[in-house]
Formats: sequence, structure tokens, C-alpha cells
Amino acid sequence: MTQQGAVRVEPMDGPAAAHAEDAFRRVYAEAFAEAPYHEGPDDVAAAFRRFRSQTRKGTFRAALAVRVEDGEPVGMAYGFPLGPDTKWWDQLTEPVPEEQRREDGRRTFGLMELAVCPAWRGQGVARCLHETLLDGVEAGRVLLNVHPDSAAASAVYRAWGYRKVGEACPWSGAELHDVMLLDLR
Repeated sequence: MTQQGAVRVEPMDGPAAAHAEDAFRRVYAEAFAEAPYHEGPDDVAAAFRRFRSQTRKGTFRAALAVRVEDGEPVGMAYGFPLGPDTKWWDQLTEPVPEEQRREDGRRTFGLMELAVCPAWRGQGVARCLHETLLDGVEAGRVLLNVHPDSAAASAVYRAWGYRKVGEACPWSGAELHDVMLLDLR
């Protein structure tokens, strides 16, 4: 557990995150209701159908940021290493070299979500979530998708060392997202 001022960040495995699903859902709904996402109840429900299946993966890990004073959730992050059968690389609009897309369940950590409630942004919560989530990860790199119109998120990822490797439609009907990669080694 890490503390960042008035916020405590708790690392979690799949069963713990599943138990705290309501907290993850609240952060997700608040953070992604804004532009450029404009996600509503149906989008949140779809995301949390995926969340439930993801938390059952033995390699799933998460981090939840809560206010120290009352335990109210203010941020969350989660993901898992990408297996050999991942479709992530298939979603890119332009193919990448085979060597870049090769996955074995240990090479790349897929950062599925990282979100902070608007009132808590700019206070280091996202960085603390990111560091807690990746602490002890044995993967050599991290892969994520970010909406290109989310300028603040894109800038933060670039400042942390991520680089854009392509563009993708991460799910059916999704707008084009930037695919970003962070080398950990």
C-alpha cells in the first residue's frame, strides 16, 4: 500500500479487485463520462462485463486509490500480461513487424484502464496508481490505448516514457485510439 497525501493506493489481485468492483465502477463511470469519451450506463455495463472476466485471470492485477479519510474511491488502474492469442496487435490500422507483436504471456503487460476522478487529477494519483500497478511486473514493456483527443492523458503517458506505435479501433464501433508502448527494461 502506498500513500500519496490524502490518498492511499492499494494493490490488488483479481479476487480482491472483483470484490471491490463497485469502487472500480464508480471511478470508471465518473472519469469516462467526460469528453472525449462520453460513456454512459450502457458503456459502463459493457466495460464491467469485461472486467469480471478479466479479474478471473491468474495474472490480473489492479490498483485502487481511495481517500484516506473515508475510503471513497478516486482512481483505479488494472491490466494483465498479454497471452500468445491476444488480439491487441490485430486491431492496429497498420501492421507492425512480427517481432514487435509476438506475445508469450510474459513479454507485455496490457494496461486495460487507468482513470482518476476529475477532482483528483493533477495531484500525482495517476502516477502512484501506475507505479503501484507495475511494481513487480516482470514484463519488459507495457501496452495501452488512449483516445487521441484526451490530450492530458496522452501528455502524461508521453512524459512517463510511452511512445505511439500505431492506431487501433479497440472494440467494435470504437473511435480510433492511439496505441502506446512503454519499454520497462
